[in-house]
Amino acid sequence: MGKSNLEWWPNRLNLAILDQNAHDAGPYEADFDYGAAFESLDLDEVKADIEDALTTSRDWWPADYGHYGPLMIRMAWHSAGTYRTTDGRGGAAGGTQRFAPLSSWPDNANLDKARRLLWPVKRKYGRKLSWADLIVLAGNVAMESMGFDTFGFAGGREDEFEPDEAVDWGPEKEMETWDRFDEADLLSDPLGATVMGLIYVNPEGPEGEPDPEWSADRIRQSFSRMAMDDRETAALIAGGHTFGKVHGAAEPEEHVGSEPAAAPIEDMGLGWEGEYGSGMGDDTITSGIEGPWNSTPTMWDTSYLDNLLDHEWEPHQGPGGSWQWRPEDADAVDAAPEAHGDGEQTPMMLTTDVALKRDPEFRAVIEEFQANPMEFLDAFAKAWYKLIHRDMGPPERFLGPEVPDETMVWQDPLPDRDFQPVDEDAAEQLKSEILDSELTRQQLVRTAWASASTYRDSDKRGGANGARVRLEPQRSWAVNEPAELETVLETYESIQAEFNESRSDGTRVALADLIVLGGNTAIEEAAADAGHDIEVPFEPGRVDAEAEWTDEESFEALEPAADGFRNYLGDGLDRKPEEQLVDRADLLDLTPAEMTALVGGMRTLGATYQDRELGVLTDDPGTLSNDFFTNLLDMRYEWEEADGSADVYHGYDRETGDREWAATRFDLIFGSHDRLRAISEVYAADDGEEQFVEDFVEAWHTVMTNDRFDLE
Repeated sequence: MGKSNLEWWPNRLNLAILDQNAHDAGPYEADFDYGAAFESLDLDEVKADIEDALTTSRDWWPADYGHYGPLMIRMAWHSAGTYRTTDGRGGAAGGTQRFAPLSSWPDNANLDKARRLLWPVKRKYGRKLSWADLIVLAGNVAMESMGFDTFGFAGGREDEFEPDEAVDWGPEKEMETWDRFDEADLLSDPLGATVMGLIYVNPEGPEGEPDPEWSADRIRQSFSRMAMDDRETAALIAGGHTFGKVHGAAEPEEHVGSEPAAAPIEDMGLGWEGEYGSGMGDDTITSGIEGPWNSTPTMWDTSYLDNLLDHEWEPHQGPGGSWQWRPEDADAVDAAPEAHGDGEQTPMMLTTDVALKRDPEFRAVIEEFQANPMEFLDAFAKAWYKLIHRDMGPPERFLGPEVPDETMVWQDPLPDRDFQPVDEDAAEQLKSEILDSELTRQQLVRTAWASASTYRDSDKRGGANGARVRLEPQRSWAVNEPAELETVLETYESIQAEFNESRSDGTRVALADLIVLGGNTAIEEAAADAGHDIEVPFEPGRVDAEAEWTDEESFEALEPAADGFRNYLGDGLDRKPEEQLVDRADLLDLTPAEMTALVGGMRTLGATYQDRELGVLTDDPGTLSNDFFTNLLDMRYEWEEADGSADVYHGYDRETGDREWAATRFDLIFGSHDRLRAISEVYAADDGEEQFVEDFVEAWHTVMTNDRFDLE
């Protein structure tokens, strides 16, 4: 097979992540509702079937201690644990552990067996139970079957049928390498794991060194990228390691076959064929580390904490050749039963476990847990619930009978609406008041965009609902031009107060609605000036978020380093501007055509950062025309890089030599990239303006309503 375009031209802008937004790779009908399908299940029956699968050992992959529970916990943990706050990508949604690269990461060795063990359950319930839900539900059922009280479970996750091409897993070219730290040993954005092919950190210690103090630092960095604080991090490690064992009967390099993605066809998608002894049971090899953490590996208790804190541990290389820790006085530690057979094993610890004991902050937490077992249970239950649900978004997306009554701040909750939203007549009244204000079209459009474009389809966070643009930290983001934003918000607050006070019928308008309506109003006026009579769809019903239910630190991750739609370039970008644009468009769930229409519309509207001329390729900014495309593609102009201005270009009239335009790479990519130029040519044609205006309005409406899960 010949080279692909990207292999021939590796620096070419890749639109694959936007193409995924343009099609559905799955076999279900377009309007299939995973949430409704999940809610039709008898969850108790499903859980009973899962528990039966966990406690029925199969000869082809026998269960440790006669119970697959620990294996399922690891599977669920590794599915959800890929989530990172930096871009909201990863996590349990989509069930993407089924696909490469995750299916074949070294850290996921033998989890292919866990999913095959669950296939009878999946087969029985079919489309009603997604793999994404089943994988994490199996982790919950496993814990409950071993005596733990989970905090709850929410379903409704959708399945993907191809890997997510948007996720940057790291720059390394080989698995289990770590070219992702700067000179200060800080993990590069947007990564969450510290090693290629691992979920969090190297269990042997950073760079394979059994250094607990260094390991604690790496743990803290990695888990914080998952929005976990020290208490939650310690609870997850201690709680998860209460169950099961690790497997390192011999050295992996010598005795383990290829991962699933590289395995021969006759292995039917399974990988890591063991070539040591039977290759399974006591001869299993995964991480290369061998042993249980305690004497009760299928029971919830505090024995992990007791072993770790009450005994001294020393590093050594186990039978798998990996660094692990053994008790200095083995006879003082209660022995564990062998996973298969009648013998006994001495418990071990990982470097990451000893890190909890050596680090003062982590140690204080686990000592508290040891002294207060119920606090340990509660902390682990809530941290685990957060882990497996962190990428699901707001509470209204949490479905099923086991959703807890308590709402957590990490869910970005919104207050219940206790008023009647505006009707069509009231909306028209508000439009008139907005137009009568001194706000410009550019201010109206920029503010609506600032509010709505925070949405991330990766983890369903952000968006216009809640009007968090008026709260910290968004209110102070440079891209939002805080001084101008303050002026706009003051005007909107005045309009809101006057309107709400004048209504006696219970109708109210939230600032969140007013901000979107203002943007819509400006677009309608701009389209009218270009000769197009359009109405931008408006669905009222948003509410305003409360500051006390807004986690400022967590929302900082949503601040864009660049925004190509507003032609904003932040400092210290680590990627080309056009790559940043595509990344932002993907988070907004846009197709290549939608991205193109939105950029062209924002430019002719003049809605650029700080009203700069960059990309405003029209003599009539504020009018929704196709001028951006016609002038960008017009051969009358030649483009040259501007002196002393990185990523800025000037367009000169070929005949007169006069500088006519200024633009950035955000703009020129629509003329230089073959696919984006093909779309731009449609809009630049003499008969293309009407379609452009219609497409812009449709794409604008998509962005404004991305977070309106109440409309689905």
